[in-house]
Amino acid sequence: MRVIISSIGKLKKNSPEAELINTYVKRTKWPIDIKEHEEKRTLSGDALKNAEADLLLSSIPEKAKIVALDEHGETLSSRELADKIRTWQNQGTDAIAFLIGGADGHGKKVKDQANLTLSFGRMTLPHFLMRVVLAEQIYRAQTILDGHPYHRD
Repeated sequence: MRVIISSIGKLKKNSPEAELINTYVKRTKWPIDIKEHEEKRTLSGDALKNAEADLLLSSIPEKAKIVALDEHGETLSSRELADKIRTWQNQGTDAIAFLIGGADGHGKKVKDQANLTLSFGRMTLPHFLMRVVLAEQIYRAQTILDGHPYHRD
């Protein structure tokens, strides 16, 4: 299964956050593609969210399952996320795209196309830190599905 992490904003190449993300990407058996988008237009409100939605959605393969990260989404345990991924795999899904929107959240297009809107809690996290947490949770889900002892309930 292929995993795509598509986000608005770019990390510095050798930043501590980028190093942490790369650590989990290397550990994960699934191929993970990281796509970063920077919206340079001077837009605001819905126009900005719609432009960012177009950027995020343009980076994912057709028929991929879409997971939109949003503070108002569903809160799952690590095991529940792994189970959701297993279900998608059993249904023949070959790609899952995790989308991280800009500072103002996701546009309507992303919300309408998402197969799952996922929250990592009610606290607001910086987007660069959210990418680290997401990369670790993808690794954790893969280890849960493989029966590896990394995760403990």
